[in-house]
Amino acid sequence: MRRFFIFGLGVFVLAVGLWAASHPWLASAQVVPQSKGSSTGSVSTAWNPWELEHSGTNQPLRGIHAAGNGVAWASGARGTVLRTEDSGYVWQRCAMPEDAEKLDFRSIWAWDAQTAIVMSSGPGDQSRLYKTTDGCAHWTVLGTNKDANGFWDGLAFSDRNNGYLLGDPVNGEFTLLRTEDGGVHWKSVTSKDLDLNGQKLGAFAASNQSLVLTDPVLGNVAAPWFGTSGMSGGQHPYVYSGGLDCGMEMAHRHPERCLARSWTFTKDEVPMAGASESQGIFALGLYKDQGGAWHAVAVGGDYSAPSKTEGTAARRDPKTGKWTAATKMPHGYRSSVAWDGADKAWLAVGVNGTDVSYDDGQSWSSLGNDGYNAISLPWVVGPGGQIAKLTGLKGK
Repeated sequence: MRRFFIFGLGVFVLAVGLWAASHPWLASAQVVPQSKGSSTGSVSTAWNPWELEHSGTNQPLRGIHAAGNGVAWASGARGTVLRTEDSGYVWQRCAMPEDAEKLDFRSIWAWDAQTAIVMSSGPGDQSRLYKTTDGCAHWTVLGTNKDANGFWDGLAFSDRNNGYLLGDPVNGEFTLLRTEDGGVHWKSVTSKDLDLNGQKLGAFAASNQSLVLTDPVLGNVAAPWFGTSGMSGGQHPYVYSGGLDCGMEMAHRHPERCLARSWTFTKDEVPMAGASESQGIFALGLYKDQGGAWHAVAVGGDYSAPSKTEGTAARRDPKTGKWTAATKMPHGYRSSVAWDGADKAWLAVGVNGTDVSYDDGQSWSSLGNDGYNAISLPWVVGPGGQIAKLTGLKGK
């Protein structure tokens, strides 16, 4: 949305230095010790579950994606892309994509240490997609927003081929694009349900979590959900949940026709702050329980009043599908949320701290005041190039 607009021995160190010199595309790979508990941000007044790592940049970061096996990618302002292959001990500064020095990379999606797509958010052609398949040595432009009134907000993939891109409304209708070939080509998802019918809504590009994916609806094509901002003059934002309305025979015999013509979206009002363009749902979180039911929470609030607690979280009942407000709110605006399966808890972060919920989003408790922007567990990223890793919820 526009307005959110000495580790090792000497021999080992020498070896690392020689390796880095032979890989100039890793523009400023940092090989430094990870100081325990140090912070360049504000000092927490509560127990802090995050341990800072050295990112090698002071640019604000909003994109983070853990790809597994110790691999993660991060992104941020002024064309910044970072990568780790060793669980965060070293964060490498990637080569910058062409003409990206002024772009704000708010979304990144990665599959492994070699392959990732990064998306910038901004008005018109400041929204772009780049892809690397050689560990960020080189980047290929996948697409540029050609609509001057457009603004890209989120990016999500269900596998290496199938994914979605969410953008602010253009000509009164949400922009939702779909790819079947890993982002090389994109098609518009068309549905009368994406028409705003005069309402003024948008989406937020705060943490790449305004868009999430659920179960497949046809083959490997997953169903998209997305949350909205305010701007309508109403009181609450919405969650749109997508699906397909085509018969079994058409889905079997003409799947491409079904995917082109048969999208439907349910629009559910969510009891959160949403009466202005600075308010709304900034992040959706999902997890599926052992019985196959999807649990969902929404976090947000008002980014122009980050300490305001009213309307900052809601949860969706996995049985009824009804959204209800949290009974005890996070202690301020929250821009990102994630499910911690090890501790069976939701974690939410924002510029004034972290909160945790052990009762599926019904109530939240503070875990400190250090500010962050986005989560992909076990990592979190934030202002001033901060990257931190979850040490575990030992202080619960």
